[in-house]
Amino acid sequence: MELSRIVIAESSDEQVIFLKETGGERSFPIMIGIYEAAAIDRKIKGLRTPRPLTHDLLTSVIAEMGARLARVLISELRDSTFFARLVLDHEGREIEVDARPSDAIALAISASAPIFVDESVLESVEPQ
Repeated sequence: MELSRIVIAESSDEQVIFLKETGGERSFPIMIGIYEAAAIDRKIKGLRTPRPLTHDLLTSVIAEMGARLARVLISELRDSTFFARLVLDHEGREIEVDARPSDAIALAISASAPIFVDESVLESVEPQ
């Protein structure tokens, strides 16, 4: 999947990102918070902050521990809530960590890691 659009409404606490199937037509929105939307937007625009923000910090911690973010997986949609997993590669071993999709996507953008969506999630969302 690829991040196809970010909609930031400064008058709202909820922002929207759209994921689109790479090489396909399916896409869907995910509601996220303003801080995550701003972090994703800054990364996409290549804007740097004077000090590391939370997603930058976590990307650095993962690297300093000798691991890398191999991919992000939007794994489930339950009761209108998306669930995600960070898949870390540490010395050839995969470690999965539960994450909010907004944080997972922000990390994927920060670490240039691919974003995947489970087929069951794609089948559950209404096309946009």
